[in-house]
Formats: sequence, structure tokens, C-alpha cells
Amino acid sequence: MSTVPFNEIPKANGELVRIIGKEDLIRQRLEEERRRLEKEAGVERKPVQHFRRPEERPFTKSQRDKTTILFGGLTWKHEKLVHGALESLGYRCEAVPVPNKKAFQLGKEYGNNGQCNPTYFTVGNLVEYLQNLEDKGMTKQEIIDRYVFFTAGACGPCRFGMYEAEYRLALRNSGFDGFRVLLFQQSGGLDQAEAEAGLEMNLDFFLGLLNGLNMGDVINDVAYQIRPYEVNPGETDRVLEECMDLLQEVMRRKRPYTVEGRLAALLERSSALTGTATLVGKFLDQLYGDDYTAALNEVRDRFDGIPVDRTRVKPTVKITGEFWAQTTEGDGNFNMFRFLEKEGAQVLVEPVGTWIMYMIHQAKQQIKDERGLSLIAHNVSKWNLPKLMGSHWDARQKLAKLSFAETVFKREFHKLISALGGIAHHLTDQYELQRLGHPFYNSRAGGGEGHLEVAKNIYYSNKDLCHMVLSLKPFGCMPSTQSDGAQSAVVSLYKDMIFLPVETSGEGDVNAHSRVQMALGEAKVRAKNEMKSVLEKTGVTVEEVREFASEHPEMQRPMYKFGHTQGVVGTAANFVLHAAERMKAERRTMVAVN
Repeated sequence: MSTVPFNEIPKANGELVRIIGKEDLIRQRLEEERRRLEKEAGVERKPVQHFRRPEERPFTKSQRDKTTILFGGLTWKHEKLVHGALESLGYRCEAVPVPNKKAFQLGKEYGNNGQCNPTYFTVGNLVEYLQNLEDKGMTKQEIIDRYVFFTAGACGPCRFGMYEAEYRLALRNSGFDGFRVLLFQQSGGLDQAEAEAGLEMNLDFFLGLLNGLNMGDVINDVAYQIRPYEVNPGETDRVLEECMDLLQEVMRRKRPYTVEGRLAALLERSSALTGTATLVGKFLDQLYGDDYTAALNEVRDRFDGIPVDRTRVKPTVKITGEFWAQTTEGDGNFNMFRFLEKEGAQVLVEPVGTWIMYMIHQAKQQIKDERGLSLIAHNVSKWNLPKLMGSHWDARQKLAKLSFAETVFKREFHKLISALGGIAHHLTDQYELQRLGHPFYNSRAGGGEGHLEVAKNIYYSNKDLCHMVLSLKPFGCMPSTQSDGAQSAVVSLYKDMIFLPVETSGEGDVNAHSRVQMALGEAKVRAKNEMKSVLEKTGVTVEEVREFASEHPEMQRPMYKFGHTQGVVGTAANFVLHAAERMKAERRTMVAVN
């Protein structure tokens, strides 16, 4: 039986004409009924105006002295240090406050529906800050002319890629149309390529930013380790504020390296040589300069003056999840860190440095996966050895540069840890995280934290580094929802794991805290049983350990190191094991002397 192709069906085909005629008639009747109902209800139909990105005025170098750069989104410790770093480069800048629930409501009011929790908080926080400036007497036009906002952007399967559009839409809806937003792309760079850009993305900028973030990570980690065991409540926070003021001033006074003196005179005739010498000098100053390490040594000594009692049994809770939700310290994650400490837990926070190392790792993985694909795309013969070798060499060079950056970043991070007493946690190895997470969550899948949420849950639980893993993520976050699906397989395989995912939003504090309390109750029991087992094994009592520690004042100092025993998680249990060994050693010494 012969058939006629669809595109060759005669227009006079009666059946086809009847079908098309019915569809048109239905649409016509629907439109007539819609207009009748709108007329009865008094609804005025307005033309749809879709949001379009506005033509934005650039932020130029000539405007730098009279324009303030606003930024935010991290902890107040990180932001204070970044503030100092930007001021050292000659920028006027200000960190917006930690977002609160009012910011969340403003974000919902002026933004689109269906956005994630971090979007509403951060977008609304900027609007709230600008409205406060207006309340203080500034006009909208003055604010638009004298302020810009610097933020991060991204792409991929995450609403994070829509942040820029959300900022611009909310600014327009709140009356600040024309306010400038500088977007730093996660996989690109600043969206300002002009030579006279007001914010110069040069080596000095990146070094200042990375040093500020790294120091913020280290001091944040140390503070969360000390606070649960402080003898005098509130002393850690007091010392922390003093130390942050000190470090901010150090960042502010730090000047970028420049070629000076006799070397500058020798190189003044060659701009190329001067540029190379300056670049090498900046790199060596970063590697071997002691501006930051000396300041951290002083911070270490101040922290070390806080008396601590490490015999207190506290479950260790590792924080993972979506980047912003696991980092912020306010209403955006239900003030979860302070709540955990109030409930008697020790919080193990996640450093920004892990995310930076993850980005380098993913870039290396992409180069390896795509090696040779361009040759196939251009039909290059496998016998074309020059092009084959050239492609291979190009990939090797890119990998070598990224491996070098990886090594240097890790070195600098761990150097700061050593300067601050050596008790902060080192960066987790990305290759081990990939090995652990890939069977459950493909490490090539991008968006959000990728495979990190799954991998960190396994890593910190199996390495005896925490009693419980708490994953904080925005409501409806797609990458984190995918991770939660994979976590069900992880938890079913690792039976002893305590894992709790909590979705955050502007409301629901009581419900979230209640869920955390229930999981934390199980972690507390585990920590107490662990301590009981250690006491039975060593044959000492808590009172004996405390008395011994009082006789050895160094053991009551935060920077006192006592190691980590495999199979033992809690700080108190590990401290008792160490103290018992010292007590036995002293008894043996006394017996030998007598």
C-alpha cells in the first residue's frame, strides 16, 4: 500500500481542512469568552513587557575615587579581610550586612517567583541596603551614581546562573533602575574587559582576594574549635573581634610589590623586563613574605590565652551542602551554627578553599576528558603527527599550569594554618573525594557542589572526623536534591552514618531546629558512649584528667596539640586518650627515678 509523505499532502484534502478549521474555531471562541469575562470583571488587558537586561553604564577608572564597591555573601570574618584587601588596592568598598528575614521578604517582593532561598536573601539584602542609604538622605540618583555592586555569577543547572538578572529586575522594581552590577563569572572573569575598567582584575586583586579568603577560612575554623570548650563564656568571640580588627588593618596596610631602587633603575629602559621582574617579585613576595604569617602568629598567641576544658563531651557536626547555605551565619540557614553550639555540639565548618580547589580539579578533569576531541571535530587524520603532538602538548601545558596553581594554593593555605597554631583542618584531597563520591554521583556532573556533598559525607564519616553530617541547602535546589537522592544509597551502604539534609527558606526555623535536635540526640548518645568506652579502656576518670590538666597548664590552652586516634571521633575522647598516656608516662618516670 503506497503512502504519501506528510509534506506532500494536497491542501484540498478535506479531512485536513476540517481539522484545521475546528482548531481555529475553538481558539476564536476561547478568545471571545476570555474578552467577555475580562469586560465583566473590569480587567484591563495590558501588553506584556518582558524583562530585558538594561544598557548599563560602565564603572570606569576615573570614577574609582568617588564610587563605593558593595560586596557580600560570605561570613563577616571573610568579608572583613576582603574589605581590607580591596582598600589596600585603593578601592572604596563596603560589605553589606548579613542578610536577615526582612531582606528575604524584599527579595520575594521585588524579584521573580520560584527563585531559591539564597537569591531572595542576597538580592533583597542589596535592596534593603540601598533603601537604608535613601532613608539617610541620599537620593536614588546619588546612590546609582556613587555605588556599584560586585557579585559572582555562574551557569549550568542551577538558579545561581539567574542571579544577575534577579539583581537587575529587583533593582528596577524597587526604583533603583540603572544601578550597576559587576558580575564575576565563575568560569570566566569580570564582565568588564575595558582597559579603563574601574575594577581591575589583575594579579594584585586576585592575590589580595585569595589571601583574605584563606585567612578567613583558617581563623573561622579555629574559632569554631575553641568556642565550645571555652571556660569563660563569650571570651572567644571577644578575642575573635579583636583579632579580626588586627588582621583587617594588616590587609589594609599591605601594598602590592613593585620594583624599586637599583633594580628599577637597571630595568627602566625595558618595559618588558620591568613587567617580568615585577611579576616574579609579586610571586616570590607571596611565597616568602611574612606580613600575614607574622600577624597570624600574634592572633595565635591571643587565642592561646583563652582557657579551655576539653573534657566536655560534645558531638562533632560536619556542615556540608549548597555553598551559600553552608557558609552564611544568619537567617539564611536558620542561624544553624549558633543553634548547634547552643545545643552542645562542636561545629566543623566548610572552608571556601575547598570550593576553589574543586574548581581547579574540575578544570583539570575537563581538559583530560576533552583531549583530542578538537582533532576529531576537524577530521584531523591520525597520521598527522604534527597536529597530534601539538594538541597533546597544548593539553599537557594547560594541565601543568593548573597543577602548579593547585600546589601553590594548597601550600599557601597550609602555611597560614601553621602560622595560626596548626590546629585548623587541612584542605581535603580532591582526588580522594572524587574516588569516594563518583560511584554514587558522577564527578563529571556540574552544577552546585557537584559530587562534593556525597563525597564529603562519606569522607568525614568514614575517617572518624564527625559524629553527624548536616547538609544545608536551599528549598528546591536542584543539584542538592540530586545529591540527596544519591545520599539514600550512601546511607543504606554505610549503616552507622548519621546524615541529615535540611532545606532552608525564609521561614520554618522551628521545624528545622526540631529535626536537627532529633538527629543531634543520636549523635550525643554516640559521643557519650565513645567517651565511656575510652574511660573504661584507659582506667582513668574525667576528674583525674581535669586535675592532671590543671597541673599542666599547657593542656588547658587552645593551641595544645594531642592528635587524633583512629576509631575515636570526639575531641573529649581523644583528649582523654592523650592525657591518659601522659599520666602513665609520668608514673613510669617517677617509678624509675625512685
